Amino acid sequence: MEKSVSAAIDRVVAAALREDAPAGDVTTASLVPPGLLARAVLMAKQDGVLAGLEAAARTFRKTDPRVSFNRHFKDGDRFRPGDILAEIEGRAAGLLLAERTALNLLQRLSGIATLTRLYADALAGTKMRLLDTRKTTPGLRVLEKYAVAAGGGVNHRMGLSDMVLIKDNHLLLVPGIGEAVARARRRVGRRLRIEVEVTGFEQAREAVEAGADMIMLDNMRPAAMRRIVAWVAGRVPIEISGNIDLKRLPGLAALGADFVSVGRLTHSAPAADISLEFLGPLGHDRPRLPLDESSAKRKTKAGHVRN
Repeated sequence: MEKSVSAAIDRVVAAALREDAPAGDVTTASLVPPGLLARAVLMAKQDGVLAGLEAAARTFRKTDPRVSFNRHFKDGDRFRPGDILAEIEGRAAGLLLAERTALNLLQRLSGIATLTRLYADALAGTKMRLLDTRKTTPGLRVLEKYAVAAGGGVNHRMGLSDMVLIKDNHLLLVPGIGEAVARARRRVGRRLRIEVEVTGFEQAREAVEAGADMIMLDNMRPAAMRRIVAWVAGRVPIEISGNIDLKRLPGLAALGADFVSVGRLTHSAPAADISLEFLGPLGHDRPRLPLDESSAKRKTKAGHVRN
């Protein structure tokens, strides 16, 4: 796992737990003995693609450093209803304190990975690659973009510092695309890419001739995009953007552009249905799993056996 993702997990988990329990979990403190140990499982309730299991694990470890977190899946794996994603053993109070934060992260990130996989599968066999955007939840961008990658997408710029992307609002303040590209090039040289958002053929031609490294075709009709792709002829990568849904993807891929960016991967992905099921306190006979254990022994796509 990249250092940036690892650091983001620690930052987000700490902030989320402070938000949820600034003065502790008063319900659990009233009811559950501090030393009581318990066992629980993370269980899938739908078909989906996993992302965020490490975030869940660190949430439980944050509330109980000695917790046992036994993974049966890894991020990027598909899961089905009834699949046990992980088994957890530790202090019952710690598990209860971590439960909602761990599930919120796991459900959110797995929901993004699941939606991303639908879009990525629709592009299978084509040269077009799926990009995310900056339309992310404030404070969660690193993790949400990680979930896109787990689902088979490609991360676009992480933020405003990573590349130059000249959009319509910029062009209202600068006298033309050529001048905008020239100003950006003087500022960043060749160390950062320059992309220009265009809405027609003349703008696309101006951007390419001005030396842009990439162009984005924003909310354009297929015939107009096809004309631009033919004229560019591979000189720079082309991204298509604007109101992209699953039904449009095959037709867009046939135009010959290199990328398609989809904001809904992060701003509108529904949370995956995953639950934490307590199996009872430890110290008694080992409780039975609340499902046919054969589902926990199926092989993942990577060939790992879940035990």
